Amino acid sequence: MTRVVVPVRYPLTEHSQATLAEAISIARERTAELTVLHVDLYQQGDDVTRAELKHAVETAFGSIGRARYVVRRGFLVEETILEEVAADDADIVIIGSKQVSRWRQMLRRVIDDPNIESYLKDKLECAVITVEHDSIE
Repeated sequence: MTRVVVPVRYPLTEHSQATLAEAISIARERTAELTVLHVDLYQQGDDVTRAELKHAVETAFGSIGRARYVVRRGFLVEETILEEVAADDADIVIIGSKQVSRWRQMLRRVIDDPNIESYLKDKLECAVITVEHDSIE
């Protein structure tokens, strides 16, 4: 079965909701399992529960079949997302355009002029779909 991972912020921002809407649509089209991922940062002292994440998503979108909700703790959001994507053996990762710029900043420390989509495809062997948020103010 196809696995789709979508990282989101909690509480859900407009950008996270737009990215999540696209992920839900893609998961339904492909009859895929959907992992909704939130990363709690150690340094911020966040302590979001899976139940809170699930409630927020279901309040915004209703019940989602074949969905699981994951809250991971880490120091770096991008690294923690990579770990979850690898652990979940994801086929597709859906990220918002705002996340792409943060990934680029992280990767610039390691390689010159990174192309985030090709980097993730090479490292994770999965498709990466970027959701543009130009229409959100």
